[in-house]
Amino acid sequence: MNKTIFVFLLLLMAKAEAQSSALTVADSLYVTGDYIHAINEYAKLGTPKANLQIARAYNAIGNFDKAVVQYDNVISKDASWQIARFELGKLYFKTNKFVKAADLFYDLISEGTRNAQYYYYMGRSLYELKSFDEGTQFYKSAFKIDSTHLHSISQLGKHYVVRKEKDSVLKYVDAGLNFYENDVSLINWKALALFNDLEFEKSIPWFEKLVELGEQKEYIYTKLAHCYFKNWDFDKAKETYRILLDIDDTNEEAYFNLGQVFLKNRELDSAQYFIKKSIEVQEVSFEKEYAALGQIAREGKDLKAALEYYKMAHKEDPTNIINYYQLCVMADQYYMDPKIRLKYYEDLIKLFGTKQQYFSEFAAKRISELKEEIHFAKD
Repeated sequence: MNKTIFVFLLLLMAKAEAQSSALTVADSLYVTGDYIHAINEYAKLGTPKANLQIARAYNAIGNFDKAVVQYDNVISKDASWQIARFELGKLYFKTNKFVKAADLFYDLISEGTRNAQYYYYMGRSLYELKSFDEGTQFYKSAFKIDSTHLHSISQLGKHYVVRKEKDSVLKYVDAGLNFYENDVSLINWKALALFNDLEFEKSIPWFEKLVELGEQKEYIYTKLAHCYFKNWDFDKAKETYRILLDIDDTNEEAYFNLGQVFLKNRELDSAQYFIKKSIEVQEVSFEKEYAALGQIAREGKDLKAALEYYKMAHKEDPTNIINYYQLCVMADQYYMDPKIRLKYYEDLIKLFGTKQQYFSEFAAKRISELKEEIHFAKD
């Protein structure tokens, strides 16, 4: 072999070995999450795979702008590299650039690749763009390509639950449950579809399964309790409503519905107790509304009405010093008797002390002025 060729081959082998070693180091850094150092190592290589890994690393650390630049760089050199285009599409979707995402996914689909993921993300992008019917068609296409495609099945279930089309929900969700029997999203859509169609007895085992799988959420217990009640299973209804009250003892709806269960079961004393508890825990306050009406009346020069509204606002929330301050100001302007006006300011100090300096200092100043006015009036 020619000596020059031999040396050249040795150099090529050495370079390839060095690149392989550098790639191993970079990959190791990437896998362990040391993305910044991995980027530096990949940058030394300059290969298409290294450039793709740089894009992925920037994506992983949340530097999405640089990730997009890197993906564009990779794709500009090889537009046929579908994995780079797919990942860029997902990145556009993640960063709410839904039009760009849809364009990319549409191009991938147009190339004839029957990849359910492409159709799924196309559907998601269109859904985010409010093209619900078009998006749904792509979910269906993904399902036709892969009848086990969980994400598409779940989205179809959700779509038809919102539309209250029970048969369509069950068509897709049941197909999914054949493969993913414990998937909580599919079970949830099935339970809701039956519940919305007033098939309470049929929905019970599905809500129960959600609870068994750890989905111990208020809305699930609420609907499950209602199903028990409608199914005349009062003991389970009571038990479930009590669980709701353990989660939130201010849940007025749970108290009320528990009262209804006792009423249906002719346990009148307990029914009355829980209905009253429902009233007790309701914290309805119109403090902001009364204060706003007070301001309107004040600007309309109706001092009497303003005074009454601020009294009502203070009654709704006795801890709000601003409303009581406004009440004092209105009383100061409305009443002729300085003794009445004085009492309002003195009460402000009694109620709120000196916690809010501006209001307490103003009240102290007016107290001094009014006392002086009362003193001279006696003379």
